[in-house]
Amino acid sequence: MKNKTTLIKGVAAPLAQANLDTDQIMPKQFLRGIDKQGLAAGLLYDLRFYPDGKARPDFILNLPDYKNASILVGGANFGCGSSREHAVWGMQQFGIKAVIASSFGEIFYSNAMNNGLLLVMIPDESIEQLMNGAGTGPVHLMINIEKLEVSNGRVSVSFHLSERHHKMMLDGLDMLGASLLHKNEIISFADKWNKQRPWLKDVARSVREKLG
Repeated sequence: MKNKTTLIKGVAAPLAQANLDTDQIMPKQFLRGIDKQGLAAGLLYDLRFYPDGKARPDFILNLPDYKNASILVGGANFGCGSSREHAVWGMQQFGIKAVIASSFGEIFYSNAMNNGLLLVMIPDESIEQLMNGAGTGPVHLMINIEKLEVSNGRVSVSFHLSERHHKMMLDGLDMLGASLLHKNEIISFADKWNKQRPWLKDVARSVREKLG
């Protein structure tokens, strides 16, 4: 569970590359760990660094004005590709709190929203309005989660979230936290299920005990 929040604001880094996939967002060599730690180092690694490990000076997140960006503005079909949740975890560890794009890969969208990374889907023309002037300096955006609006101080654009995702974002809940809101119903269902099918209760533990 995260802290409850209604606003996300900060520098918006433009990364208008269409079809940016999860393999690019979090390359395979950073998937070897057994936990979620240390993934910020792998975020967009091949775009941020040369093969020898030196930072690419012209990449947006390496520029001084964007090193602390908390919002990423991507291209269409952002997050397509494999289902690795590491792409979401790495973005969060890097400090990215929201991604704005005209469309997202379906699995990435679910992974992001279920882990508390806000995805804002709005048309390309609306993105252009919000990012107008980005070429002359960083644009600061404010995302009002309660009102479902994103603004640059001059232009405001509405976006949509499902009722479930909207509540999760406002309450700072990941998928586990949202599920635990129904803990009593889950326990009640499990009790009823086990009474109707007692031979299935703790079947895995029973098998392990029989096998020694």
